Amino acid sequence: MKGLLVRIACDQIYGGWNAPVDPSSLRFVYVPIPDNQDKHYRPGCSRSYELFKEAVELFNRGLTPPASTSKPFPQGLLARHPHLDPDFEKLTYGDNGASRGANIREMAPGDFIVFYAGLRPVNSAPGLIYAIVGFYVVERVSRAVDVPRENWDDNAHTRWRRVSPVDVVVRAKPGVSGRLERCMPIGEWRDRAYRVRHDILTEWGGLTVKNGYIQRSARPPLFSDPGKFCRWFQKRDVRLIARNNAESLRRAFASTS
Repeated sequence: MKGLLVRIACDQIYGGWNAPVDPSSLRFVYVPIPDNQDKHYRPGCSRSYELFKEAVELFNRGLTPPASTSKPFPQGLLARHPHLDPDFEKLTYGDNGASRGANIREMAPGDFIVFYAGLRPVNSAPGLIYAIVGFYVVERVSRAVDVPRENWDDNAHTRWRRVSPVDVVVRAKPGVSGRLERCMPIGEWRDRAYRVRHDILTEWGGLTVKNGYIQRSARPPLFSDPGKFCRWFQKRDVRLIARNNAESLRRAFASTS
């Protein structure tokens, strides 16, 4: 078994903004990074940030009391297209199989990917909350160029008119994969960087990266003991949803609107 820890979502480098999280409830919004501006899309395959703007606004309205320190959705992103990857609704994830996603290219059914993000707390707490936001059990890995036409709209790497021959797309197993309903904080500021907390790192059995570093990496780290991580994760009885945001947020906050 192989397990990989992958950073996703908007941040200060990609998008110039971190999506909100409520530290008290651990509810959060998933906002993907922007696509490169030179990308062109197959007919019907482009996406808009309007949906994610709506999710942020709905999230803020659902907080009790309403968030006064949550940053508004950046208007600059509305002129861009989101690189919706992973797409939790479609249960896919794509990457460059020749570089950053080299380990993903070699994954087999039953391997797993853990997604995490740096989120901005809506209260006055300083810094970011680094937390697990998604989990996939791999069903299969395909070359992006081999994805059939009927599935082009399932992933960011196959929505483009020009699909890279080195890109790969993961399809996750339904029922045991998805976005976390509530995130799981794992990080702390330590030794001048964000890292996995010492106690959690020990419970996981370690990562193939020095001192639990998760702030940024050229290649996502592997779990040193994948089975140990899976046992840790299963004990937390996490609820996974096959949604990116809006519908699950509407359900969550229906009683407050």
